[in-house]
Amino acid sequence: MRKLENSELDRKSIEDFKDAKKTPIIIVLDDIRSLHNIGSVFRTADAFLIEKIYLCGITATPPNKEIHKTALGATDTVTWEHKNDVLEVISELKSQNVEVFAIEQVENSIFLNDFKVENNKKYALVFGNEVFGVNQDAIKLCNGTIEIPQLGTKHSLNISVSTGIVIWDLFCKLDCLQV
Repeated sequence: MRKLENSELDRKSIEDFKDAKKTPIIIVLDDIRSLHNIGSVFRTADAFLIEKIYLCGITATPPNKEIHKTALGATDTVTWEHKNDVLEVISELKSQNVEVFAIEQVENSIFLNDFKVENNKKYALVFGNEVFGVNQDAIKLCNGTIEIPQLGTKHSLNISVSTGIVIWDLFCKLDCLQV
């Protein structure tokens, strides 16, 4: 077994990425404080051909040296937009028949492993502030909530880790490896 060279990884050019069929997932980041977390989410979104990222509230935007440090150029490939009000974004997405789910620990949430996807639907995933999570008004506006089951003492994951877990799960359930 040998580690592959970068030239063997069949990487897309920026133009090829822009033209590629996207995974029907939109990421909504609301009031994310850590620039490194934002960059990590961009990098994960690039890896899975995510359609778009909305950066809401105080969430910083590219170009930014600290975001770039973890995004490694993914801010050039993944489509993104900044909006001040996450509630406006959720309402707009729902009006476009996008299923919007907050990723949060709430009453009656659906555990990620039990969450069922429909291949003909587009999904938006709302991730909230590192300390306070998704705000309650945003949760109320969403179609539902998804919770990552956790068994330890913390019941808290880093936002970039949570994003990676949920995207991977939905990516597999949507059978996007066949894209």
